[in-house]
Amino acid sequence: MKIISWNVNGIRAVERKGELEKFLGIYNPDVFLIQETKAQESQIKPLREKYAEYEQFYECAEKAGYAGTSIWVKNRLRDYETTRSQEGIRFFAGIPGYNDTEGRIARVDIEDWSILGVYFPNGGKSPEAWKEKLVFYEKFLEYVNSLRLQGRKVVWGGDVNCAHEEIDLARPKENKNSIGFLPEERAWVTKVVQNNWSDVFRTLHPDSVAYSWWHLISRARERNVGWRIDYFFLDSAFMPQVKNIAYLNEQMGSDHCPVKLELKKI
Repeated sequence: MKIISWNVNGIRAVERKGELEKFLGIYNPDVFLIQETKAQESQIKPLREKYAEYEQFYECAEKAGYAGTSIWVKNRLRDYETTRSQEGIRFFAGIPGYNDTEGRIARVDIEDWSILGVYFPNGGKSPEAWKEKLVFYEKFLEYVNSLRLQGRKVVWGGDVNCAHEEIDLARPKENKNSIGFLPEERAWVTKVVQNNWSDVFRTLHPDSVAYSWWHLISRARERNVGWRIDYFFLDSAFMPQVKNIAYLNEQMGSDHCPVKLELKKI
């Protein structure tokens, strides 16, 4: 099972650049988690038609051209699971009891696995946005913990909008007071790990430097002055299921690069 997460910074834009087609041709994910789709349901018909080998689920923001998430699942998985289970594959959006108007969470259940693609708030627009980011963090952790308590096998990935440790960004000293590296955000990621969610990349590669986001205007990608803010987290009990994880730095089209997780079985 190959799961890839990518903040595309506008799915129609990355399609116009030819990078979406290129990406799918090279990496051929079984499950594709997409963040920052920046599209409404009425605007994605061409994508459904062109990439018909995927069942495409979209959770769009109320505000046009903003946020949004999507999950694409290979049709062959749908066909296979439907023959094995009456429930087959099911899609969900949001957090029960939390009013998310920005389409930040998409989820697919495949057998007893729940796979979530998440676009966490940036929090830098205003003091209110910062407070809401911290609320979202806590609500999300409660949600995935509750899924685990229900007996679901859970993996979640996406743009967490936080670099956890100094190794996760090129210039930690210069950014100690920057959104995305503030103590409250970093403490939450630590709390996630303490709740037995493994940061898959850091667990397998404790000393490796990898980045997933670069500032476009300063052309930071050319100099590899980046941040690792895109992750996959997995219930620690299932880490033996991991075959490989990698940041696909060569893939262009967005200010983020994709991250690929391969599981031995699902």
